[in-house]
Amino acid sequence: MTLVRAARADDLEGVAAIAAHYVLNSLATFAETPQTVAEWRERLDDLEARGLPFLVAEVDGEVAGYVYAGPWRPKPAYRYTVEDTIYLDPRHLGKGLGTALLGELVERAAKAGMRQMIAVIADAAGDGSVALHRRFGFVEAGRLSDVGHKQGRWISTILMQRALGPETGA
Repeated sequence: MTLVRAARADDLEGVAAIAAHYVLNSLATFAETPQTVAEWRERLDDLEARGLPFLVAEVDGEVAGYVYAGPWRPKPAYRYTVEDTIYLDPRHLGKGLGTALLGELVERAAKAGMRQMIAVIADAAGDGSVALHRRFGFVEAGRLSDVGHKQGRWISTILMQRALGPETGA
């Protein structure tokens, strides 16, 4: 059984393990060093303090994926715009967890008063992520060429955007 719920401190070891897999074995994230559980705790605390969602998908008592809405940019005028981050345990790909997580994130971010959600997707590994975001109404907003360098290659990003609330002007 799959349960999507708010992340808790005792989920962060599983979150850190999933993230570390992508940091060390893929181009999906530009991070090059896995975050510690303590660093994940700081992120969870920060997002909770901001009233932003950090969710996990739990399958048979284990964290099988996570998603969160973090600040898009640090300047105050961006305070109603968030960037989503979503990763799944590779053993749970293709089972609908991404759909469950992103759907719940969009809903909770809108309820938190956010008005725009941005996805920054590495084009080297992003076909599945682009398709997932399109299913939720994200549209391509631009591309940034060769902005990251990891594992000996240059990586571009695809920017996708989705309005969240009724007062967006979009």
